[in-house]
Amino acid sequence: KIYNPKKIIHATVEFTDIAGIVRGASKGEGLGNKFLGQIRQTAAIIHVVRCFENDNITHVDGSVDPTRDAETIETELLLADLETLDKRKHKTEKMARSGEKIAKKELGLINRLLKHCNEGHRARTLPVDDDDEKNILRSLHLLSSKPILYIANVDEAEIMQEERNKHVQALFDFAEKEGNSAVRICASIEQEIAVLPDDEKGLFLTEYNLPEPGLHKVIHAGFRLLGLQTYFTCGEQAVRAWTIPVGASAPKAAGEIHTDFERGFIKAEIFQYDEIIKHGSEKTLSDLGLIRQEGKQYIVKDGDCIFFKFNV
Repeated sequence: KIYNPKKIIHATVEFTDIAGIVRGASKGEGLGNKFLGQIRQTAAIIHVVRCFENDNITHVDGSVDPTRDAETIETELLLADLETLDKRKHKTEKMARSGEKIAKKELGLINRLLKHCNEGHRARTLPVDDDDEKNILRSLHLLSSKPILYIANVDEAEIMQEERNKHVQALFDFAEKEGNSAVRICASIEQEIAVLPDDEKGLFLTEYNLPEPGLHKVIHAGFRLLGLQTYFTCGEQAVRAWTIPVGASAPKAAGEIHTDFERGFIKAEIFQYDEIIKHGSEKTLSDLGLIRQEGKQYIVKDGDCIFFKFNV
């Protein structure tokens, strides 16, 4: 409404719905190999875990135990990784014997990973020594190297309570111990929200004392888990959200638009999203001294609105 742009381009998050993995998936149980292969393509894993009691909805293991369910998935990911590492080790050993320096380094990392994962630790928790090892680790595409966001799925009564029930608390504790994150949502409410007209969603959320839909909560948590943030470019042609890593400099952020912007970066004119929403125009922000100029060392903040100046 402030810019009346011809186009509005939102930041996007792509979710891949993967059916629940069963015990033995790493050995091909169910559609295990197919599902594990799909996980390999993702940047992070979101695991929806049941955290409510209901005798009318059966659980595959006969009881509600979120920690057990989370550990089942973690175990299958670890077992699949051990198989991947074993295969890679045989291949790398041949290359290392031929004297390839990087192969020797890779073999050393693989042996450390095998020991680490065999002890029940996720690949993500193994300390790596330098950029070469980080690149090797990324090239292995290990499932247990991916961060996990646990979604505690609760019932309608629980979501209205500030205190967590014992199942939710157990899952949050497990996530923290593993260096992961967790959020609490009610899937049945989310299903209802999804089919409501936009003008009715606010009232529905108010009835359940919810500040925002659970999907928004998941997206925010996902961005934090992946170390991502958003900045905006604004104008009459388009208002667009850009996704960048937390800690990115102004030139790196400019490079998301085009490499020429990064290469020829001169300076950036910046104001905050909250300020433009509050005051309603760039002219007002300028009059109030709320638009500032920043150079190459500036670290972009979440919610920055930026106009880049460059020359190539």
